[in-house]
Amino acid sequence: MIYGNIDGVKKSIINQLEEIYELQIEKDILFSEELAIVMNKLTLELNREISVAINRRGKITAVSLGDSTTVELPEVEISERKLSGIRIIHTHPNGNSKLSALDISALTKLKLDTMVAIAVNEEINMIKVNVGYCTIEDNRIICEEYKNIPLEGALKHNPLPNILEINKMFEEFSMEEDKTERAILVGVESEESLKELEELAKACNIKVLDSVLQKRNKIDSAFYIGKGKVTEIDYLRQAMKADVVIFDDELSGSHVRNLEDNIGCKVIDRTTLILDIFARRAKTKEAQLQVELAMLKYRMPRLMGLGTVLSRTGAGIGTRGPGEKKLETDRRHIRSRIDDIRKELERIRKNRRVQREKRGKTSLPTVALVGYTNAGKSTLRNMLCDYVPANTVTKEKVFEANMLFATLETTVRALVLPDNRKVVMSDTVGFVRKLPHDLVEAFKSTLEETIEADVLLHVVDSSSQEALQQIEAVENVLNELGVEDKKILLVLNKIDMATEEQIENIKREKEGYNIIEISALSKINIDELLDAIGRDIPVKLRLCEFLIPYSEGALVSMVHSRGNVIEEEYKGEGTYIKAEVDDELFNRCSEYEIK
Repeated sequence: MIYGNIDGVKKSIINQLEEIYELQIEKDILFSEELAIVMNKLTLELNREISVAINRRGKITAVSLGDSTTVELPEVEISERKLSGIRIIHTHPNGNSKLSALDISALTKLKLDTMVAIAVNEEINMIKVNVGYCTIEDNRIICEEYKNIPLEGALKHNPLPNILEINKMFEEFSMEEDKTERAILVGVESEESLKELEELAKACNIKVLDSVLQKRNKIDSAFYIGKGKVTEIDYLRQAMKADVVIFDDELSGSHVRNLEDNIGCKVIDRTTLILDIFARRAKTKEAQLQVELAMLKYRMPRLMGLGTVLSRTGAGIGTRGPGEKKLETDRRHIRSRIDDIRKELERIRKNRRVQREKRGKTSLPTVALVGYTNAGKSTLRNMLCDYVPANTVTKEKVFEANMLFATLETTVRALVLPDNRKVVMSDTVGFVRKLPHDLVEAFKSTLEETIEADVLLHVVDSSSQEALQQIEAVENVLNELGVEDKKILLVLNKIDMATEEQIENIKREKEGYNIIEISALSKINIDELLDAIGRDIPVKLRLCEFLIPYSEGALVSMVHSRGNVIEEEYKGEGTYIKAEVDDELFNRCSEYEIK
């Protein structure tokens, strides 16, 4: 049986592929010269990868035909304590014998005996071969690769000693495999941006091994960075046993493919990393839908050029007939799903507008926390809820952690100020530089709370070396939302971790701003912050005097819970109360007002 797509392949070639099954490979060699010649000849003729699976008895168990870049692998039984007993011999039509990221991934995940790549060449004696073995290092399964072996040397290579040694290692390998990915970061702009990328990687539970920075005036069309730098990263990746290379900027599909072919491991960009973080953290239905929307919009233009597999014709339920390309089908399905998500998000937005209108009827002022990601907004919000009397606010907390994008969905809670006035406080998603455009668009609905707010608390991590740049990034987004005319308090958080010089530098650059210095974690200057909020929120309370009959005790309780009681006295006719109340509460008590 031939695996893979054989459409359009001549019967004579199919017969030759089937004849490969009859070849017998000796146990103590990787593959035979006859097998190498047949695979090389057919690959040159078809310009497709050919893969052959061989067991330890030297019997060929599977033959696969792929496209110009990938080939389907047979099913392999995976064991935790030993190798699979299967070695894969496959061709690379591009003439490069280097094991690709997919080759290495298949080798380590399937625990193959060996993974062999043959670089096809019209001259048999010019063929080069790369051989990869599994090995264990730092409690992780990795690939050890032997490169550019001449065909003659590969034919004499005996894999059994290595296989037996590796099997012994797996038998002793009783510890649980380390799942933490190890990454090398690559940037072309600034060290500061790379540092932020490192924080993003940590938020995704990725261990950063090293960073590479290259200053370029023009982006390379094939590799994004220079070819020499790609080679340098390849050597660094091998030396440090990295699993993934993360680029600080957005890459095209062709960039990713070319880089993976030359570096030999998975390559992702900043956008993919941020989307992954959002996918992990999204808890509410709305946040999950917004993340899915951003991912689909990111994937849509990258369907082109991902291999000939996307150009196969197909039919079946959900397609428009046998003539529709798989690429067209995938695109249509994505467009349909995007439309469905947008309709669902619009329904959620309508519900939020209704909730805001209800809050507006209570005449409660609103305060929104905004700021750069990891500035301490959620910590401040949780601390304020604990700081005021416990019987006045809900005790529910939102997730807080020292990582980027700890909060993805808007949370709205009540807060009582020292003068007993109530406000509504909302905690929003944080901002970051180079945030994917599609993600900004998807999350605009979560920022609607800032548009409706009476006061904005712009929370800043004053201990950050990039504090001023972060302030500017947030202000740019706020300007886009049209809230520059709102009352804004610049809250310098984490002052217990910042130096005096850092704080003074921010105050000097932002002279004229209403600035409050606090530490949410250490509860420093929280009273000053609450007083500042009280001064800035619009006064929606009126001072009134009531004489409420004792039979209307519920109204007295309501005045205490929703108003600001200044004076209270029990008289013969009822309870005398002098208090600041909102319009709704006044209407309920108006018949007992003392005029």
